[in-house]
Amino acid sequence: MRRFEWLPGIDHAGLDLPTRQTAGAAGYDLCACEDMEIAPDSIALVGTGLRIMLPDGEFLAIYARSSLAVKRRLMLANSVGVIDADYFGNPGNGGHIMIPLWNFGLHPATVLRGERIAQGIIMSAGKADDDGPTLCSRQGGFGSTGI
Repeated sequence: MRRFEWLPGIDHAGLDLPTRQTAGAAGYDLCACEDMEIAPDSIALVGTGLRIMLPDGEFLAIYARSSLAVKRRLMLANSVGVIDADYFGNPGNGGHIMIPLWNFGLHPATVLRGERIAQGIIMSAGKADDDGPTLCSRQGGFGSTGI
């Protein structure tokens, strides 16, 4: 089963669950669930208020919207984000999809609640034929394998 859902306790009034904007679109638009100002040459984790349930062997790839860099001087701090299937409901933050935005401009940048800031693309994660046991279990929230 694949589905986006709101995190418990998040104010999602007036916000929509992610959708693809056209029939041919690969990505689901992800919006900020809060207003945030990002100082020049700084990184901020912008919450979406969302989590995603995915079957084992799939992940959500996160890409910044192309207009953010060109028009706003904002880009994904880690280039591409990866939301693993076992991130859903983890003890650290419930699986909250956070978007790490870097302001590479000279002025503060404001992200508004409801603004589309990223795209999520559901992808398959292949495994090597000789894939062995995992080394650890998820320890918590963002960047949470503990390695």
